[in-house]
Amino acid sequence: MGARPNTFKKGNYMPELLKNKYNEETIRELARRIQAVYHPFQAEDFVRSVMDGTWESLELKARMRQIAVNLGNYLPAGYEQALGVLDQVAAGYPEGFNDFTLMYFPDFVEVYGQDERHWDLSMAALERYTVFSSSEFAVRPFIIRHEARMMEQMSAWAGHANEHVRRLASEGCRPRLPWGQSLPRFQKDPSPVLGILEQLKADPSLYVRKSVANNLNDISKTHPELVAGIAKDWYGRDARTDWIVKHGCRTLLKKGNREVMDLFGFAAPDRVKVYGFALGAASVAIGQEMTFSFTVETEAAAKVRLEYGIDYRKANGRQSRRIFQISELSFKEHTKKAYTKIHSFADVSTRKHYPGPHSVTLIVNGTERGTLNFEVLA
Repeated sequence: MGARPNTFKKGNYMPELLKNKYNEETIRELARRIQAVYHPFQAEDFVRSVMDGTWESLELKARMRQIAVNLGNYLPAGYEQALGVLDQVAAGYPEGFNDFTLMYFPDFVEVYGQDERHWDLSMAALERYTVFSSSEFAVRPFIIRHEARMMEQMSAWAGHANEHVRRLASEGCRPRLPWGQSLPRFQKDPSPVLGILEQLKADPSLYVRKSVANNLNDISKTHPELVAGIAKDWYGRDARTDWIVKHGCRTLLKKGNREVMDLFGFAAPDRVKVYGFALGAASVAIGQEMTFSFTVETEAAAKVRLEYGIDYRKANGRQSRRIFQISELSFKEHTKKAYTKIHSFADVSTRKHYPGPHSVTLIVNGTERGTLNFEVLA
């Protein structure tokens, strides 16, 4: 199976777009599918209950939860019987179908299936539903309540034949999964997660490897030394693992972690000369583009990573830095290369700009090599 829909891919979540896919049309389609396999289902009452007076104000996960709760209100009262209906609905989708909008299936398990007597039913359901949706959110309360038992289940899933189930083993226990319930114990001590990542570190599926890398990156934010050590242990043994290590160390690279810089062969900062760092203009209006330029020169051959940080002004007047990569390349000896970079200040769904003082900092192999101030205009 291929990658997930672009409306919900890790590393670049677009929750607003996914939220909008929960609408009257898709909810009526769900009701129609349920009624086709469970005739007593009160489709119109279900749709009205889901899309009540609060619906328009609800965000992504709240809409998902509203659907799941009302499924419980209108499906058979017995949990096993209700799962049987949902399983028949799931069987109606074509083989290979995969859509994050159906995450209300595993959310139903999270809401109604946490009782100890339902454990086996719920684990089997989460495994089934993740194949055509994702159970990455739904497994987290099970981890919080039954950590050891659930991590044994995750380890078993890590050996599953289906890439979506293996990916769940990693994605579900990420310490800092975006939009997912926090796992503070794993943020404090990620050791229970490491065995899962070890099992998946050379997985044949890129989809799974991306999750492993993102899990490592989560851990690096609180345990940089641990991830740097894992990187040194894993790197250079397998091309698939090497990709995971590089992607999983992206935060450490942005922070200029010297151990990781050395691991990937980036030259010491003093081997790279930078000059001519300048802005195209002293100000830029919101909605327009800013340009800056600089030149890089090396006397000896060197691997160079070029980045820049924008210190954005926030609504409260404080500044927050975002780092952007320019390029990674190997310079031959006696090489000089000039760069001009264009950066947009147009508002987008993930960032709103505010007028006031900003700055741009040039970063070469993890080391700041100059900062220039400029004004963003309304």
